[in-house]
Amino acid sequence: MTGMHDRVNNKTELMLASLSTMMSHGFKSSKQDFTFGPWKVTAAKNHIMKSKDIERLAEEMSMPSLPEMLFGDNVLRIQHTEGYGIEFNAIDALKRVNNMEDAVKVACAQEWQESRADSEHSKEVVRPYDWTYTTDYRGTLIGDNMQIKVTETAERIDMEKLKAREQIMFFDDVLLFEDELHDHGVSMISVKIRVMPTSFFLLLRFFLRVDGVLIRINDTRLYHEAGKNYMLREFSTRESKIAELKVSNELITSYKVGICRALLMVFKEMMFLNMEIQS
Repeated sequence: MTGMHDRVNNKTELMLASLSTMMSHGFKSSKQDFTFGPWKVTAAKNHIMKSKDIERLAEEMSMPSLPEMLFGDNVLRIQHTEGYGIEFNAIDALKRVNNMEDAVKVACAQEWQESRADSEHSKEVVRPYDWTYTTDYRGTLIGDNMQIKVTETAERIDMEKLKAREQIMFFDDVLLFEDELHDHGVSMISVKIRVMPTSFFLLLRFFLRVDGVLIRINDTRLYHEAGKNYMLREFSTRESKIAELKVSNELITSYKVGICRALLMVFKEMMFLNMEIQS
């Protein structure tokens, strides 16, 4: 695992709300605002981008294709009353995807292709771009006249503080994009936030599973404590080959099944709300 750090009551109801949100991604538009001191948190969700818009965007990005479920208007924004802040959106996340051929990813593609030799899509994998849409996106700084200054720091997010039982005043989960890699895996990125009386905590997670090959997770965590004039941002990346995991392949690929997927998302939500996610 590699890391980088810089400054910048009812759990059941919350889990059910999250499940409902996850199941309705792309079918219902919504916008929520919440104020925390001088900061305003905005979570906006809209429909999947139209095919013609995706094609135009792919051409602008010099990529053969983009994720099949792309929510170009979805955003989670944290903005100060003075105008500066940080936001998380799909377009900027995709700009961090390598649109050139990469030796490591091509090697992975070849391994995947060999394991799917009989698939009609198996010959489509090796392309001059990262077909897994892996991104190390950590957010977009915003502000016309002023922006957040990013500096390295040894200070870490205090996970023990986040484990304390506090009222969750605001919570939302925003999906940015998802692709099923021709039904042989999943690549997705989403961002969720919870606001408590004393702080707010955000988790941006890129999750990749290529069936029979690997699992990769890139996480960006953002934390702000009331009364302080800075945020803490931490980035971590984890990766493992499927063969090295002590979990059955059937359990891993059951993510494809609707109800199993829903339950998995709720389980992940429980971990997020209880702060049991391990770096």
